[in-house]
Amino acid sequence: MTRSDKEIANVLLDLAHQRGVGKTFCPSEAARRLADDWRPLMPEVRRVAASLDLRATQKGETVDPVTAKGPIRLGLPG
Repeated sequence: MTRSDKEIANVLLDLAHQRGVGKTFCPSEAARRLADDWRPLMPEVRRVAASLDLRATQKGETVDPVTAKGPIRLGLPG
């Protein structure tokens, strides 16, 4: 099942604002809200996250959510 960029963005921003500045979430949380079979959505979730005012981190360092390998966290820039 495909999801629109707007739908993905809304879920990402909702999660970010629920957590607030200084808190992060895993992009898979957004994918899980969008589909039961969420793993195939992960590249799209990361791509959309890169277009939003969100900070992607890996081990505390800012990374590009599209090119980063391994788990990342997303949050509002602080």
